[in-house]
Amino acid sequence: MATFNREEEEKLEGIKAWWNRYGTIITILLAMLAATVGGTQVWKYYQQQQAQQAADLYALLKQVQTTNDIEKISDAAHLLTEGFPSSGYAPRAALIAAKASVDAGDLPRAKTQLQWILDHTKEPEMKDLARLRLAGILLDEENYSEALRHLNAKHIESFSGLYADLKGDVLLASGKTEEARLSYQEAVDKLSKNNSYFNIVQMKLDSLGESD
Repeated sequence: MATFNREEEEKLEGIKAWWNRYGTIITILLAMLAATVGGTQVWKYYQQQQAQQAADLYALLKQVQTTNDIEKISDAAHLLTEGFPSSGYAPRAALIAAKASVDAGDLPRAKTQLQWILDHTKEPEMKDLARLRLAGILLDEENYSEALRHLNAKHIESFSGLYADLKGDVLLASGKTEEARLSYQEAVDKLSKNNSYFNIVQMKLDSLGESD
């Protein structure tokens, strides 16, 4: 049997007294911590599984996209937007579906898919791209006021040239030539000359001639 000197015995008695007073509380706290850590691990595993499933669905959508079958594309995209709406794949799936809808001439469906992006994604770039494409559809529908509403919305600077160009198209189509000229000029100023689209916008501006 182990023997202790007087100092060791005093320390041991002190520890026993401390444990008797605080031991139960510490045990509960340790159990709660273990449960929290375990719960965190379970949540991380769940998130990883969700991310993998979303990635698999997006890969499937990309395969289906090559078929140009609007129903299959829309169904695959719908699985992502409904099942994994917070994933980064969902808005990209909606963009793919919207393009397929436009190509198939189903503009109402395309608008719904683009609106989904505006309502759900937290990525500014995705919102700006969806808004730009939605404004293009509204231009085709001759809904100029609604198209301008989207194009006048706040957007990140890298989209400014494209927004100004499309705004020029809308203004020109609605008979506002002078305003369209200003918008095309803004687009030219915003777009890089190395951008292949720069020359197209410059041609639009030149076709309007000099300002009155």
